[in-house]
Amino acid sequence: MGIVIAIDAGTTGVRSRAVFDDGRAPVTAYREFTQFFPQPGWVEHDATEIWGAVAATLVEVIDGLDGAAIAAIGITNQRETVVAWDRRTGTPLSKAIVWQDRRTAEVCERLAADGHLSLVRQTTGLVLDPYFSGTKFAWLLQHGVENSPSLALGTVDSWILWNLTGGAVHATDTTNASRTMLFDIRTLRWSEQMADLLGVPISALPSVRPSSGRFGLTAATSGIPAGIPVSGIAGDQQAALFGQTCFQPGMVKNTYGTGSFVLMNVGEQCPEPADGMLTTIAWTLGDGTTDYALEGAIFVTGAAVQWLRDGLGIIASAAEIGPLAASVADNGGVFIVPAFTGLGSPWWDPHARGTMIGITRGTTKAHLARAVVESMAFQTRDAVAAMSAHAGTPFIELRVDGGASVMDLLLQMQADQLGVTVRRPVDQETTALGAAFLAGLAEDVWTMDDLAGQWRLDAEFTPEPERLFTDLAHSTWLRAVERSRRFAGSAG
Repeated sequence: MGIVIAIDAGTTGVRSRAVFDDGRAPVTAYREFTQFFPQPGWVEHDATEIWGAVAATLVEVIDGLDGAAIAAIGITNQRETVVAWDRRTGTPLSKAIVWQDRRTAEVCERLAADGHLSLVRQTTGLVLDPYFSGTKFAWLLQHGVENSPSLALGTVDSWILWNLTGGAVHATDTTNASRTMLFDIRTLRWSEQMADLLGVPISALPSVRPSSGRFGLTAATSGIPAGIPVSGIAGDQQAALFGQTCFQPGMVKNTYGTGSFVLMNVGEQCPEPADGMLTTIAWTLGDGTTDYALEGAIFVTGAAVQWLRDGLGIIASAAEIGPLAASVADNGGVFIVPAFTGLGSPWWDPHARGTMIGITRGTTKAHLARAVVESMAFQTRDAVAAMSAHAGTPFIELRVDGGASVMDLLLQMQADQLGVTVRRPVDQETTALGAAFLAGLAEDVWTMDDLAGQWRLDAEFTPEPERLFTDLAHSTWLRAVERSRRFAGSAG
């Protein structure tokens, strides 16, 4: 029996999950960690706390396997979040700056004003936005982190790998590297030109390896047994694309997590930059084959549900939002644009801020809940429209996953807004599955043909044939988006 453990280090917590090659029910463990908001637009994590959650959940899962052999560990992670640490001590040198953080918005604007956008687009496939890791690394180096021979800079996957291997391996994979604004996605190497532009030393960055392949072996640390191969790494959205078995060009998935991310596999040829879209690496396999993807990045979807729960106290748990939203026939004229940390695809406006519009004396908490759910579907439609225009072909179907994908109401709204069938798999934890699949593939637990047969349908949602209402609602949504844009101004 082949057992692969996936470490899914997300934005709000860590889940470790044992995946079995015979398809039996997984063994899982989960820990949340603290979110820090020291200033408006700033979001931070404690890297030591993240590692503690990884170790605790990993040990809990291993203990639940009753001594069974583990073929491999795979890692998937919140992308673009950056960690700086000392190689000698393994101690973080600052708080981790999270992908949602907007503190480098003005830096990105200056780089664009100085004419560097074309270089960024052509080299990295990205846009000049504080979302990406490069300007975050630069900010740390300008605010107290010393550039020394012992400095290690990395994304969360490399931080976890460093700790799993007892400091023996400082590495990342091509998917995470492709999100840093420092990586040439055509040559698959760190770009000296981009590193010089941002002032980030390549010597501090991790080595870049394929997403599927052995990175190293676990060390006996924090209760984790020594000698387990760590054999797969991918950023969370690429891992979900792999876990959804979107192996053929043109296959598309959307993950409804803290944010939402629409990815289309476009095959082995790196496409030219697309307006409103990101070009990114989907994965690199052990034989060196690299697939590329177009991506629409939406910063806030599930995080808006957390806001209803923690910020406004409208719901006591995230599970309540679906029934509450379904308790009213429509949104009562209320639209919420959850641009809490700016807008991603296709707008790329770091100065946008959250907007709630259309409130009357008749507005209830159910209308607010429905408006939040609708905002997920509207934002996905906006991203899909930009992606379809560039790809030159409409989507035939959308495969979905992530926490909010359990809501039938949301998926019906999504089908109606897109005008295509939306399909949800039986196993919706596709991010963890993708990490496990990549690791197991490297250790011969599975073949690609084995993996292609793993996807099984849970439910599908077909669009209503009448488009008038959905198009009218979307046009009103776009008016609300315009009111949210550029609200924070150049001062951030």
